Amino acid sequence: MTTTSVLDHPDVRSNIDLLSAWIESQLAYRGWPGLSIAIVHDRDAVWSRGFGWADVAGKVPATADTLYRVASITKTFTATAILQLRDAGKLRLDDEVRQHLPWFTPPTSYEDAPPITLRHILTHTTGLAREAPFPYWTNLEFPTIDAIRAAVPAQASVLATEDRWKYSNLAFVVAGEVVAAVSGMPWAAYVRSHILDPLGMRASTVENPAPSHPALARGHTRRLPNGERGPVGAYDLRGISAAAALTTSTADLARFVALQFHRGAADGDRILRGSTLREMQRVHWLEPEWQAGWGLGFHMYRAGQRTLVGHGGSLRGYRSDFRFSPADRVGVIALINADDGEPLLVLNKAFEWVGGAIARATAPAPPAADPAWQRYVGRYRSAWGDLQVLVLGGRLAMIGPALLDPMPVQATLAPIGRDTFRLESADGYSSHGEPVVFHVDAAGKVARLTIGANESFPVEAW
Repeated sequence: MTTTSVLDHPDVRSNIDLLSAWIESQLAYRGWPGLSIAIVHDRDAVWSRGFGWADVAGKVPATADTLYRVASITKTFTATAILQLRDAGKLRLDDEVRQHLPWFTPPTSYEDAPPITLRHILTHTTGLAREAPFPYWTNLEFPTIDAIRAAVPAQASVLATEDRWKYSNLAFVVAGEVVAAVSGMPWAAYVRSHILDPLGMRASTVENPAPSHPALARGHTRRLPNGERGPVGAYDLRGISAAAALTTSTADLARFVALQFHRGAADGDRILRGSTLREMQRVHWLEPEWQAGWGLGFHMYRAGQRTLVGHGGSLRGYRSDFRFSPADRVGVIALINADDGEPLLVLNKAFEWVGGAIARATAPAPPAADPAWQRYVGRYRSAWGDLQVLVLGGRLAMIGPALLDPMPVQATLAPIGRDTFRLESADGYSSHGEPVVFHVDAAGKVARLTIGANESFPVEAW
C-alpha cells in the first residue's frame, strides 16, 4: 500500500474504514473467497488491500499483489497497442481490417454495410459474432489462432457494420492479429515490451499463468443453492488471448489506471500521449438510452453525477473490473476469484464513499478575490445582449442577466495578465478558452470589454 497525504484526511480515512467494513460483510454473507482492491488518485495508488483468501485450501490471504486472470480487461491493452501503432504512423483507425489481414474476409448478407475498420473493432460495432465458432466457453477447450484464422472466412457477420453496438471477443482477437501484423511481433511480445514493461507491470503476464504460480488466486465456481462452490481448474486461452489473457494484480493494474490521467507527450512510463488517452476515453458510440457508451476500447457509463470509464472482465473462476473518473482523477480496481463476484458493485460503492471523499479533500481552497477586480464589476452591453461582471465565490464571474437562470452557463474569468483574463465555462456555445480584456482608460475606468475580437461597452443602467 502506498501512503500519500490524501490518506491523512479524516474524511478519506473514515470512508475507507466504511468501505472496508462493507467489503468484509459482503465476503462473509456472499461467500466470496477473496477480493483485492486498489484506489488510485492521480499518479498514485493511495490505498490497496486484500480481503479473504487467494487460496482457500492453502489459507493464503488475498493481497494487493495477488494475481487474478482479468479476462476482458485485456481488451484495453490491445486497444492501447492499436493506438500506439496509430500514433507511430503505422496504421489509421479507419483502415479496413483486411488491409492489414488479407485473410479477414467474413461473409455478410448486408450489401450496403461499410467495410469493417479498426475503429469498428475498438467500438464493438463490427457486426461480427460474439465468439469464434467453437464451444470454448462450454468445454474450456480453446482453439489456436490458426484455427480461428481458418474459420473466419466462413463465419458470417450477424449484423450490418455500424448497425448497433454488439460486444465481440472475436473482434478483439482480430485486433491482436493486426497488432502482430503491423508491428512484426507476436501480440503477447508486443504488449510485454511496449506496455507492461514500460509501465513497470512486472508481475503481470499475457501468457497463460502457471496453475502453480504462488501469487495466483485460485478461481472458484459460483455458490450453488446448497451453499457449495468448487475450484475451477487450469485452462489455456490460446487463440483468444488478445481478448482475454491478461493476468495481473491490483498493484500492477493501478499503474495502468494512473496512466489514464496523464497529460502531455508520451515518454517513458507515459506510453501514450495525453491527447490520445483522452481520445480513447471519449464517447465514440452512444447507447440508445444515453447513459452509457464506448470509447476506443473503453466502456463508460453515468454513475450519479460522475462519468466512469473502464472495462470489466469475466472468465471462469474470476470477475474483475476497473473504472476511473477523468474529472476527479480517481480510479478503482476490484478483482474477485469467484464466478459470482460482483466487482462493479464494489467499485460503485468505492466511488460513492471514498471517491467522493478524495474529491472533497483535494478540491482547491476557495480563492480570495483580488480587490482590484472591483474596477471591472458592472454592466456591459453589445448589439447581441447584456453582460454582468461580478465577484462570486471569490472568483470574477460573468453572467447573462436576462436569462431565466444564468447560473448553469455562467463564465469564470481566470487572470492571465494585466486586465486580461481567460474565459472558462461549461457552456460549449460560449467563448470558453478565449481572452477577455478590460480596456482601462487613463482615469482607471473600463472603457470597453472585448471577448475574443468582439466588444461590449459599460452601461450605467439597464
